[in-house]
Amino acid sequence: MSGVAGWKPLAAAVVLSFAVIGCGNTVGEGGAPQAQGGKGGGAEAAQSINAAGASFPAPFYTAAFQEFAEESGIQVNYQSIGSSGGREQFIQKAVAFGASDAPMDEEEEQQAGGGPRHIATVGGAVCAAYNLEDAADMLNLTGDVLADIYLGNITTWDDPAIAELNPDVQLPSDEIAVVHRSDGSGTTEIFTSYLAAVNPAWEGGPGAGSEIRWPTGIGADGNEGVAGQVQQTPNSIGYVAYEYAAENDLNCAAIGEGSGNFVEPSVETAEAAIAAADIPEDLKVVVSSTNPQGENVYPITGFTWLLVRTQMEDLAECKAVAEAAWYLTHDAQSRAAELNYVPVPDNVVSRDEEFIRSMQAEGQPCYGGGGETT
Repeated sequence: MSGVAGWKPLAAAVVLSFAVIGCGNTVGEGGAPQAQGGKGGGAEAAQSINAAGASFPAPFYTAAFQEFAEESGIQVNYQSIGSSGGREQFIQKAVAFGASDAPMDEEEEQQAGGGPRHIATVGGAVCAAYNLEDAADMLNLTGDVLADIYLGNITTWDDPAIAELNPDVQLPSDEIAVVHRSDGSGTTEIFTSYLAAVNPAWEGGPGAGSEIRWPTGIGADGNEGVAGQVQQTPNSIGYVAYEYAAENDLNCAAIGEGSGNFVEPSVETAEAAIAAADIPEDLKVVVSSTNPQGENVYPITGFTWLLVRTQMEDLAECKAVAEAAWYLTHDAQSRAAELNYVPVPDNVVSRDEEFIRSMQAEGQPCYGGGGETT
């Protein structure tokens, strides 16, 4: 697979840690970054803000926030701790904004206060990555087969259910080493929402969510951790955001319903899934839960969001958040595809703009820019 060179699982953590430490971020109890500075308001945006959350968009955010700092002078110290951690830190007001691939529920929004909004920044596919030394570069799998692997019902690679989908592949008789996320994860939400949409046993068993009780397998932290575990473990399978598979040369399965229409994950096929989805006004939809279908539509796809408040206490911090959100949803969109993400469509950008313009603090609007900057 091809992509922007240099993004490896271990390197991801190093780059993000460097961005945080190098900018003087303080880390509080539990490893969460603590919000800094800017009290008292003022006309200028804060020069440094802290954020935390999903690992799914971390490569995109790392590149975009570096360019944003160069252009605006505002440093965003982003820590990749998983979607559940991002929602928790946002609720606790330990960060200026959170990030998640799983939308907040009503209870979380009430706990967070301040009129939370979900600002969609990019979309992307979740890949069923596998490590089979002698197998072809592309296996075919269905949602039912994936569910049975993660339920522990299919335990070897040469199981008839897998062999039937891959008649030209010499499958080993080795046991399947199943890898899943051990932390709360929006990538897990996207993956398990698809399994629940297509497999009744999964829907009535583990179900969909960012944190579930796994029937089998070993856990790893973050997309970085799962990608690394699959790389290091022969005969393994795990689910990772597509950009992590692409940048680490992991093989990904083509997904279908057994009718011959097997679709590979890519920017284009994930974009087709988003185009096929019915996106609500609040932008809170897990695309994979709708099981989008069609030619060249890859169903295990989702959005990732910034979590922001429309009512913040500190004007300087609010301005910095609004400017960062605007940059991600406009200027930075040109970088999305080359980093293996899907740019957000125009109708979604329009809603993003409304949410950003609605942000206020100390009785003043936080975003003072004009029209679109793309």
